[in-house]
Amino acid sequence: MATFLLTFGALLVIMLGMALGVIMAGKSIKGSCGGLNAISDADQCLVCSKEIDPNSPLRDRLQGCPRKRKMMERAQAES
Repeated sequence: MATFLLTFGALLVIMLGMALGVIMAGKSIKGSCGGLNAISDADQCLVCSKEIDPNSPLRDRLQGCPRKRKMMERAQAES
């Protein structure tokens, strides 16, 4: 039982430290590159503006994805 409490306490302190680090840094949390960002029909990633591989297999698999359609509409509205 003591091992469980010690482990739980350690994980709690670690998670609290990470949360405080994000808060103190003043940066907002944002999505990562890849995934739906990489399958848009754009030439660059919407998150980091890096070039997107035109031969990505994700493009073929998720061609009719409704989330992709919404993301593209939002990107066009911002432009």
